Amino acid sequence: MLKADLHIHTEYSPDSDTSLEKVIERCQEVGINCIAICDHNTAEGALKMQRIAPFRVIVAEEILTPHGEIMGMFLKETIPRGLSVEETIALIKQQGGLVSVPHPFDTIRVSALDPKVTKILAQQGKLDLIEVFNAKSLFPQYSARARRFAQRHNLPGSAGSDAHTADAIGNAYVEMPEFSGRDNFLEALAQGRVVGHRSSLFIYAKNILVKLRKQYQTEG
Repeated sequence: MLKADLHIHTEYSPDSDTSLEKVIERCQEVGINCIAICDHNTAEGALKMQRIAPFRVIVAEEILTPHGEIMGMFLKETIPRGLSVEETIALIKQQGGLVSVPHPFDTIRVSALDPKVTKILAQQGKLDLIEVFNAKSLFPQYSARARRFAQRHNLPGSAGSDAHTADAIGNAYVEMPEFSGRDNFLEALAQGRVVGHRSSLFIYAKNILVKLRKQYQTEG
């Protein structure tokens, strides 16, 4: 069985300073043997990670649209930010990727996809899966609503730590069967079991400090 943390950030995100090597080290420490690297608006780190990691890596990306973030999975290259939801999904599909919604219904996050858009996409059959547990979501009702939504629309549910620092990796994951690639990933995910807990306030504080430090370094 795989322990798949399907939402991890690296130093290629503007709000994370975790090196690829540190991600690998931490995953091996906590027994995570499948990950999705989904940096903000770039697949560069995920593509590099796929070449060096000793375990399965899904190339993903959190892509910012005017209505919030869409996650593309099983990508081959970066999809630019700022495109419409429809254009973003079309580009994911052109690469043979899967479309997911990260941290849905999390009203605290300004980057969360508009719930009305999420509902429309599900009704149109444009979503392949949805994140039903995100360790960085502060309140349990967000995850509960995401699980109900996934059941209602017959969508497999993913989970992840949304780690921006190495010590958060593995706070949430899906225990799921092995899969050979994109084609049977959804089938394996549907058989999975979500495991994990919400991250501590200490993790949140570290995230904020990392983000501020990187912003200062960029502006400086």
